[in-house]
Amino acid sequence: MSLFNPKILIVDDTPQNIDVLSATVADCGADLLVATGGVRALELAARHLPDLILLDVMMPGMDGFEVCRRLKADPHTADLPVIFVTARTDDVALGFSVGAADYITKPIQADEVRARVNHQLERRALLAELKELNRVLEDKVRERTAELTRTNLQLRQEINERRYMQDRLNYLATHDFITRLYNRSALDAHASQLLARMQTEPGCQAVMMLIDIDQFRLVNETCGCIAGDELLRQFADTLAGLMGRSDFLARVGGDQFVIVTEDPGADQGGGLARLILKALQDFDFRWNERSFRLAATVAIVPLGRDQVSFDQLMQMADETAYLAKREGRGGLRWYTQATAAANAHRETVNWALVLLDALRQDRFRVFFQRLHPLGLTDSGAHTPLRVEALVRLWDPKTNLLVSPGQFISPAERFHLIGEIDRWMLARVLELLGQHPALQASLGQVTLNLSAISLREPGLAAHVAQLLTRHRVRPDLLCFELTETEAITNLDHARTFMQTLRTLGCRFSLDDFGSGYASFTYLRELPFDTLKIDGLFVRDMQTDASHQVMVRSMVDMARLLEKPVVAEFVETEPVARLLADLGVQWGQGYFFHQPELLTVEALTEQARQARHTYPAVEVEHG
Repeated sequence: MSLFNPKILIVDDTPQNIDVLSATVADCGADLLVATGGVRALELAARHLPDLILLDVMMPGMDGFEVCRRLKADPHTADLPVIFVTARTDDVALGFSVGAADYITKPIQADEVRARVNHQLERRALLAELKELNRVLEDKVRERTAELTRTNLQLRQEINERRYMQDRLNYLATHDFITRLYNRSALDAHASQLLARMQTEPGCQAVMMLIDIDQFRLVNETCGCIAGDELLRQFADTLAGLMGRSDFLARVGGDQFVIVTEDPGADQGGGLARLILKALQDFDFRWNERSFRLAATVAIVPLGRDQVSFDQLMQMADETAYLAKREGRGGLRWYTQATAAANAHRETVNWALVLLDALRQDRFRVFFQRLHPLGLTDSGAHTPLRVEALVRLWDPKTNLLVSPGQFISPAERFHLIGEIDRWMLARVLELLGQHPALQASLGQVTLNLSAISLREPGLAAHVAQLLTRHRVRPDLLCFELTETEAITNLDHARTFMQTLRTLGCRFSLDDFGSGYASFTYLRELPFDTLKIDGLFVRDMQTDASHQVMVRSMVDMARLLEKPVVAEFVETEPVARLLADLGVQWGQGYFFHQPELLTVEALTEQARQARHTYPAVEVEHG
């Protein structure tokens, strides 16, 4: 690349992002061009023909996707490689469809950015060098026809070099540079050819498996992108060792891999999928004396004549993987008509309007679930009632309730979760304030608080005002901080928590053990209670590894002198195991199914709490 002087065009409407990207790629030896908007980016691209464009997706006026479409539509700029820079993983498929060469996720990792940029610049340099070699080669053929012997020898040498570079270019165009597997483009070509064959060969059978590594971001964010790349390489080697000769394996981006097999067997690829999941049980990734045990979600899509494009296949696989993850990590699911119906339902719901109407027309409902004390209690001892308030959405069209699993994610995406959290807080405190006698019989009321709400200025003051207005004891409230989105400003969170703790409020860390972020929050923020992620609790009776993890979390909590709550307690054997481990509180359908929050329901639960709760027998020995 000594003869190649590359130019990079950085397009972002935020100066700080431009500064960060400029500093990151400064070592690449490229001349930098900068544009803060789509129109300016198109002008600079047409004038300077940069060798690479780093293009932000979300920009006012003309977004990154439209800029890319216009670049690809203009023959003058159509071959310029574009890397999208985005904070949203759901932008990736659209980015590739409009012509992107690659993508970088925000917040950016410097090593990842440099690796992807250098990869594109190397490919660009090779293309330029190949073009120059072709020109020189043609000149030499014209000039040296008379010197056949010597010229032919030299031509053979140069043709070999040309073939080598062409092979290298073909390899780079069809392979992932991290894992050396086929990339998304190669998979597109292979799957498209296979779908075409199925139209003319009725007996042809095949399935496509989408394998999504669970908690890959845990390694990438805690150990860095170099560790993440090494994990991807090891994971790819594990998959490759399980495949047949005719199977096609590709990495399609991020932590997703795809296998296409034309010999799926009677169980439509289930045997291979279960073999993959079993192999991952023994997969142990080590980095800097840390050990990570990972799982994967496998979505299987049988190929047939109804499918006509690779994009359609990927959409079906993504939807199947989404539904599999909702059922729990490490799952296996086939694409079925039920999956198609669920996809149609998700696509037809305009969640932004539904949630706005629900807030305006008071369609949310507050339910509650009792927390049950575990272990033996003293005879006649009084255990005050502890409950968790739960939000539900009432659908007037079906007269049914919508579970939080369906609307919480859209609420966060459309930045409405803060209003829902405030609505919940106001309704619960209003009910408690209207019934002072009820407050006396309660020990604690837990409310979920999204990390997004935590960023809103004035939230602590708003909570204090509501407590004063409704005359509710602050020590009744316990805020459960969820990790639906990372707490990005620990100083702000610490100030918020300390302000309300001064009043008497308490805080619980939800989903404890689900990631290293939990341990960071535990170290930095003043939590009073730890709630173990239900993923480990639900099946701990049958999953020895989950039982060991729960035991280690309880031991850590005991050292920190913090009480523990276990959620998703659904069977008596699990409840006994938790009690035996020393968990103080259990929550789940085994003890209490959520019911509408009313004075009568709370009064009845409080009446039961005034008597000794049925003790969960502790098994010793």
